[in-house]
Amino acid sequence: MPDTQHTSQTPEAQQTPQTPEAHQPQQKQQSKFPRGLIIRLIAYLFVGHLFAFFVYLLFVLGAQNQ
Repeated sequence: MPDTQHTSQTPEAQQTPQTPEAHQPQQKQQSKFPRGLIIRLIAYLFVGHLFAFFVYLLFVLGAQNQ
């Protein structure tokens, strides 16, 4: 049977208190998207619109040849 030590303090009381200033950068970092994700999103949007324009152009040129 493993030896376990029980303390009378709750887990919240055992944690070191943090000031709001120390906790602020962590919240700011969580709300910020990674830079690579933003770059990929812009690239996919650009390529997707370019492909849609190409398909649209095919339909327009195909309709003129009839």
